[in-house]
Amino acid sequence: MRPRVRPYLPFATGGLQSLLQYRSMFVITGVTAAAGAAVTVFLWRAVYAGAPAGGGPGGFTAASITTYLLVAQVLQVLHTNRVDDEVAAEVYRGDVAVMLVRPVSYPVVRFFACLPVVGANAVLVGVPVLVLFSFLVPLTVPRPADAVLFTLSTVLSVLIAFCVNLLTGMTGFLTTNTWGVRMVKQSVVAFFAGQLVPIALMPGPLAALASALPFRGMVDGPLTLLLGRYDGWPGAAGVLAQQLGWAAGLMLLCAALWRAALSRLEVLGG
Repeated sequence: MRPRVRPYLPFATGGLQSLLQYRSMFVITGVTAAAGAAVTVFLWRAVYAGAPAGGGPGGFTAASITTYLLVAQVLQVLHTNRVDDEVAAEVYRGDVAVMLVRPVSYPVVRFFACLPVVGANAVLVGVPVLVLFSFLVPLTVPRPADAVLFTLSTVLSVLIAFCVNLLTGMTGFLTTNTWGVRMVKQSVVAFFAGQLVPIALMPGPLAALASALPFRGMVDGPLTLLLGRYDGWPGAAGVLAQQLGWAAGLMLLCAALWRAALSRLEVLGG
């Protein structure tokens, strides 16, 4: 095991132990995710009820639009890693100052701490929701190659989501209340990621804007690969390359803004 990784493993273990103390949270999250998926899926299925066999608006069939929206809801659950809430709270309380005396990077600590949250949400919320809806509505079964591409893309989407949430949490250095910032972030991400409306169904200029933003790599990118809606291997590589580029860029931005934020840190105590 690399020495650079070993110091961060206790934070992942601590995050897992914290999750075990709030097991009921997964029930609430699962019910909320299932309810949200039901409203969205059955609404769009009604829209595509009369679509021709070759596909309706955006080239979607009733089964593919159902799969898109359902998996989009699951991805949203994976991206809810609590990083923005916890970072903002630690900055507000001054707990973040404790990390400054430790030989570790605070952004990396937060990444390792959120990994159990992502894994638990995937296993305890995402899988049950998918299984439930597979009995209720017809879904599109991906090709094996598309499933592999989707898995790789999902990993990158989780990394992008972490960076976006970390940046949101760091606004706590500028304002003592980040609730409004977090609400705006959730709305902007949900729309421009394609979670509410697939980007393929957006008007041209709006679709071009959504495709250029990093949020596409959180939902629409992985689902483009899952449903095989790409132009051969170059198209698939383009989706992954865009995600990788945004992930790298956002990590650099997080590192730069973290260093700048430290210069504004003031901790009062007694």
